[in-house]
Amino acid sequence: MRNLTVYLVLLLCFFVSQIKAQETFEARAKNIASKIEAITKEEKEALKAEVQFIDNQLINGTITKEKAESEKQVLAKTRANNIEQRVAKEQENLKNLVQEKVDGQLVVNDSTNRKTFVVPGMKIINSNDKGEKRTSSQIVFAIGANNLVTDGAVAHSNFKYAQSRFYEWGLTFNSRILPNHNLLHAKYGFSLMYNDLRPTDNRYFVVNDNQTDLMTDAIPQKDARFRNVNLVFPLHLEFDFTKPTVKDGKTYFKTHDSFRVGLGGYIGANLKSKQILKYDENDYHGIERVRGDFNVNNFIYGLSTYVGYRGVSLYVKYDLNPLFKDNPVKQNNASLGLRFDFN
Repeated sequence: MRNLTVYLVLLLCFFVSQIKAQETFEARAKNIASKIEAITKEEKEALKAEVQFIDNQLINGTITKEKAESEKQVLAKTRANNIEQRVAKEQENLKNLVQEKVDGQLVVNDSTNRKTFVVPGMKIINSNDKGEKRTSSQIVFAIGANNLVTDGAVAHSNFKYAQSRFYEWGLTFNSRILPNHNLLHAKYGFSLMYNDLRPTDNRYFVVNDNQTDLMTDAIPQKDARFRNVNLVFPLHLEFDFTKPTVKDGKTYFKTHDSFRVGLGGYIGANLKSKQILKYDENDYHGIERVRGDFNVNNFIYGLSTYVGYRGVSLYVKYDLNPLFKDNPVKQNNASLGLRFDFN
């Protein structure tokens, strides 16, 4: 699996390197993603040190258990706010970068020495429209089932199949790689992924030192949900079988008008993890929201693929990194659903 991932990434990078504007965009977007990851890691490490200091005070008897829990909650809220504020600035930079791309402000080095790659057996069609744009943008929305793969399988899962879902929305750019053929495209951009898990049997997540375990709740639950929000930067090699059209002697290349297949992956960072518990028993109605580290991996990376017709596709994604960092049993997030690309 790792070798396949390496070869796929190298292949995609090879194609992407032929598009100068895209290369500039990808470099700047990667830099922003690195900053977001660094911010998240820095704040979480600082919170960990602060919590350890309070734990030491509790062990030494200089602070009560109630006071320790109160201070931990204040510190967690402060660090969460810090992450949101600092990440918001980088998101604004990303938004401005995307706007520059849309407005055509990124420099494109289109020299006469541009290389053209020909796939064997492929018929090359010369386009007479010199001003044709090879890059378009799409709004992406995806929804479907979400669960954890344990020991290579999702059978006998600890999470509800129908009610554990994922949502994704973002902005992508589609750049035709070959100047005179419509088959190969580089599809890249950014997305927010919401991965929800609903445990079975009245259970919820509890952090025990460096591990995160499922425990049975003493109070009957109406609902329990564990959500992770990730900012990711997907990159796919897309095969678009839309045929070109010829009008007044000019050849036009359309996209998203026939069968499409995308192969690739994504990298990104975890923005927040949250557990929501709802109770409804004997006139007692309550809801508990807890945000925290939960020992979730900060860095996200995985493989994804989609197969579809026009703007609708069957979509599969799989995190190569385990959800929790130090749990003895590695569990990887996997999703299956529908993807919509709106031109």
